[in-house]
Amino acid sequence: MKIAYYCQHVLGVGHFHRSLEVCRAFLNNHHVTMVVGGPDVAAHVSGLSLLKLPALQMDTEFSSLIPCEQGVALATIQDQRRMQLLSFVEQFRPDCLIIELFPFGRKAFRFELEPMLDLVRREISTCRVYCSLRDILVEKKTGRDKFEQRAVTTLNRYFDGVLIHSDPSMFVLEQTFGKTELLQVPLHYTGFVSPKPSPANSAKIRRDCGLAPDRRLIVASIGSGSVGGELLDAAAQAFRLLTTHNEWYMQIFTGPYLDEATYERLHNQQNARLKVQRFTDHFIDWLGAADLSVSMAGYNTCMNTLAAGVPALMYPFGQNQEQRLRVEQMPRSGSIRLLENDELAPQKLAALMRNQAYCQRYQSQLKLNGAAETVKIIESEC
Repeated sequence: MKIAYYCQHVLGVGHFHRSLEVCRAFLNNHHVTMVVGGPDVAAHVSGLSLLKLPALQMDTEFSSLIPCEQGVALATIQDQRRMQLLSFVEQFRPDCLIIELFPFGRKAFRFELEPMLDLVRREISTCRVYCSLRDILVEKKTGRDKFEQRAVTTLNRYFDGVLIHSDPSMFVLEQTFGKTELLQVPLHYTGFVSPKPSPANSAKIRRDCGLAPDRRLIVASIGSGSVGGELLDAAAQAFRLLTTHNEWYMQIFTGPYLDEATYERLHNQQNARLKVQRFTDHFIDWLGAADLSVSMAGYNTCMNTLAAGVPALMYPFGQNQEQRLRVEQMPRSGSIRLLENDELAPQKLAALMRNQAYCQRYQSQLKLNGAAETVKIIESEC
């Protein structure tokens, strides 16, 4: 089966990496082309075809699209992308088209998505079309009714189903979308999408860090690094208060998009027990090796945390409710704790890290095999 998977990231890389994990699962038996068009991000997956559209991103106010390449007009890039996308679909002729988030988001990309969907419905009638959706939609402060009605109309017109990457025992679409009863397409709950840590890789990480079983490894991270630099500053300051003994080690992952000044400030604090990197392809294995994760609460980090069974302090992004809702609904049993703004003070955070790092590991009962389940659903319907 030929599968086209469209994913447009505009701020962080969470949408991209979740989509990449789903594409990886399809590669066992199918030909997959992933269509991307955001800021450059590494995608090293053997056998995966990648179509890179001229890159667009949101501006710093998250209000308008801008080209990633300076000096090129937005209209020019939009025309190039639309033509390239239509040409790809005409030539590739997918059996299944999966579009990440749209029409529940990415309204700014209707200029290319609706012409592509029109083409598919007009000329490739056998192609099945699905929306790939995470667990929680970002709330609409204004115009929610209009937004939801437009999403319903688009889904009913173009799509054959919605793949919701959530365990319904934790989150269902109705919690953040009010018009599901108007949908004429089925909702498929796949479970959450996360890889699993490799015990061998995790053990090697601890050996490479020189960590005996009685030493505590803290992994601090903020996803892509687009937001959350204050958490890493706070974690590094708090860590200094823990280093009166040799039992503590901290690895910081800043994300590829953290601003250079903050990265340099953190990097200059490195010592034998505090290390700073921008990114790792083995983040899930680091969580498998860790005694504590200190992080933001984006989808991928939360699901990686659950898959690794690592105790965690989670600091939600404050500009909307998505991350706070996710942490509040996660099964915690003391091992996962919400981190508030006023707890970033070094003394408070150091005490929290010290206590949380000695919590028991756990095995989540949530469904975390969302990528494999997505493949099963598509294979049964296409």
